[in-house]
Amino acid sequence: MKEIHTEIEIAASAQRVWEVLADFAKYGEWNPFIRQVRGEPREGAKLEIHITTPAGTKRTYEPKVTKAEPGKELRWFGKVPGFLSGEHIFAIEDAGSGGRVKFIHREVFGGLLSSFFKDTDDVKAGFEEMNRALKARAEGQS
Repeated sequence: MKEIHTEIEIAASAQRVWEVLADFAKYGEWNPFIRQVRGEPREGAKLEIHITTPAGTKRTYEPKVTKAEPGKELRWFGKVPGFLSGEHIFAIEDAGSGGRVKFIHREVFGGLLSSFFKDTDDVKAGFEEMNRALKARAEGQS
């Protein structure tokens, strides 16, 4: 199993961060990593996700939403049967400092090919770009 983990502190409420995160239709306006999402942020929904990594790699995934708890957590899970799976996790936690939250952005890879997954640095850089863009959007800077 392999994991990518990033975090950022955002000077906005959990509800505001959720509003930006769950508004898939507007990802093209602000998100440099996940360029497009088709579908709804509700448990059981199928999504079509288009990403572009900082190195320019483009991929399309079709995961299923496994958790959608407004103001707290959004997860989706996708797999290539028997070979590679990935659970994408966005968590919003109280940062304990007056109206700020900690945004945790993770991906947990499993399956036979997970140990051979080599793009982790590029994908992690994409997570970090998205985190900074989400912060700017939620704080009203974009």
